[in-house]
Amino acid sequence: MQDFPEENPITQVGELVPNKTEEYLLQYNDVVEINITTSDPLLNTLFDINTGGNQNRMMMGGGMMNGGDIFYLSGYTLNDAGIVELPVIGKIKIVGLNTDDAKVAIENELKKIVRDNEYFVRVRLGGIRYSALGEFVRPGKYTILQNRVTIFEAIANAGDLTIQAKRDNIMLIRQYPDGSKAYRVNLNDNGIMASEFYFIRPNDMIYVEPMKVRELGTGVTFLQTLQVLTSLATLALLVYTTTN
Repeated sequence: MQDFPEENPITQVGELVPNKTEEYLLQYNDVVEINITTSDPLLNTLFDINTGGNQNRMMMGGGMMNGGDIFYLSGYTLNDAGIVELPVIGKIKIVGLNTDDAKVAIENELKKIVRDNEYFVRVRLGGIRYSALGEFVRPGKYTILQNRVTIFEAIANAGDLTIQAKRDNIMLIRQYPDGSKAYRVNLNDNGIMASEFYFIRPNDMIYVEPMKVRELGTGVTFLQTLQVLTSLATLALLVYTTTN
């Protein structure tokens, strides 16, 4: 988070940096939480997938779950066609919509079933899912149960970056309804706070490359490097003495 005034005058230290966020559109394989309540107790029972009225639940492979994946039990997954199947209502295509538009689409179908206008519909994402790969202390796939997560929160959630991490050239692969796109992000530049990459989005993949010192196999710190060089010099001297 260094200050580069020549390149990013808007992000001077001490100034308020406006957030720049993109509207998120639902994608294939997203998990959404859909709550429907009406004035009809019978319909409410059918809409509640956590009861015996409907067992449309998604279990993760092997039965293993981590934080946030509880939404696979209580939520709905958009299939490869971008469709969710709701009790009574049936199939609705919501891929490419934001959560507000998805809510309206469900309400329009609900009106065909409910006799009056006494109903409530809520649609929200089942947390922010992302993948942390490369030079993380704890690389893996994570879910944070928040609506907005900064890239620094995502990194902290994965145990922070290792000391060998290349912080000025991080690759962020972002998913869109029609495909994926890769970006390069410099965490050393505080201009990131004013960019669209400051907040991660669901299904983002963050890959951190190692520095050259890791690729060469030398020590991480100066002392470790000195120890490696000393050992090599001692070995070379020993070989020279033995052969002569």
